[in-house]
Amino acid sequence: MPYVTVKMLEGRSDDQKKQLVEKVTQAVSETTGASEDKIAVFIEEMTKSHYAVGGKRLSDQ
Repeated sequence: MPYVTVKMLEGRSDDQKKQLVEKVTQAVSETTGASEDKIAVFIEEMTKSHYAVGGKRLSDQ
């Protein structure tokens, strides 16, 4: 059973997340041969204050 975690900044709509889950599930099924009903996708959303690039939080930019 494949488990996929997608980490991204918050702010996407429910429809965007729905489409993401559907397409990731389809891609994993096609590449691994796993049945779509056995693939779990987790979305972890982060605030800009919890994400930094180059030593600077995105919320500080």
